[in-house]
Amino acid sequence: MHQRIAIFVATLATGLMIATPAYVHPHVFAEARLDITINPDGTVQKLGHVWRFDDLFSSTVLVEFDKNGDLKLDEKELTDLANTINASISEFDYFQTVTLDNKKVVMAPPEHLIADFQNNQLLIIFESKPKQPLKLGKVASFGVYDPTFYTAIDYVNDSDIHVTGLPANCKSKVVRPNPDEALAANQATLTDSFFNDPSGTNMSKIFATKLEIDCPAKG
Repeated sequence: MHQRIAIFVATLATGLMIATPAYVHPHVFAEARLDITINPDGTVQKLGHVWRFDDLFSSTVLVEFDKNGDLKLDEKELTDLANTINASISEFDYFQTVTLDNKKVVMAPPEHLIADFQNNQLLIIFESKPKQPLKLGKVASFGVYDPTFYTAIDYVNDSDIHVTGLPANCKSKVVRPNPDEALAANQATLTDSFFNDPSGTNMSKIFATKLEIDCPAKG
């Protein structure tokens, strides 16, 4: 049976379960913010991500990385944490889903990933850029999701996704898929392997909240 350690969660937290089909539901929760910056020429300059994790997981991370036992993370401990997270989620494209006309857009790895604690909650902060210039046209979508179903990362409010520099001919909207409708709409492409072990597929993205930017051709 296919097994995988879901994300850095299972690497960091001693005793957490490996995500197998019997346990395919979120174990960790994070509130996200996404800031999309568009250049004057209509290309995407960067995506700015901030993820704030739940109290329980944040406490687990604190205990795991507080090597000197002072109940806080100093600069070196935060750097070690950031490096661990960076190495772990890189294989999942940093949980990003970016498409243009329903085709995947490859994102370059972030130059820096920051781990911090505010109000006893773990924050992950990073910026990413398209690997090749991404010119808005037709429909582009931007969001985050954990393909292993282990972590629920979502935008609590529509305003948590913000666009700077949106061209005048473009419109944006936040899309929050209804799980039942998403399953029904994708029934033809879902296989038994998805229902038996969605963590072994890449289809959890159909449930992801995302921002869609539609830029019809100028007349």
